[in-house]
Amino acid sequence: ISFLSSLLGTENASVRLDNSSSGASVVAIDNKIEQAMDLVKSHLMYAVREEVEVLKEQIKELIEKNSQLEQENNLLKTLASPEQLAQFQAQLQTGSPAASTQPQGTTQPPAQAASQGSGPTA
Repeated sequence: ISFLSSLLGTENASVRLDNSSSGASVVAIDNKIEQAMDLVKSHLMYAVREEVEVLKEQIKELIEKNSQLEQENNLLKTLASPEQLAQFQAQLQTGSPAASTQPQGTTQPPAQAASQGSGPTA
């Protein structure tokens, strides 16, 4: 009871649990409970607003990153030779890993090496 009293901001509050409690003390307790609930509600709303702002910022960053990656993808598509695009499409259909996932230093099949030599160089 003392914890509840300190939580509700009444230092010298006495709570009667017998049948002689007056209606005024019940109303006062109800008011204190309502104030405490309002305080909890305001803290929760503040925390939710902060989280929404963080999530909005993350969404903004992800949209920017997505746009950048789409531009990079379009550029790579325009620089790729028709043979490379056909090979990539074949890899997508068969489920094979893309050539870019191979570790550097591995040897490529002769047909692939020849087709890469005919493409534009950067």
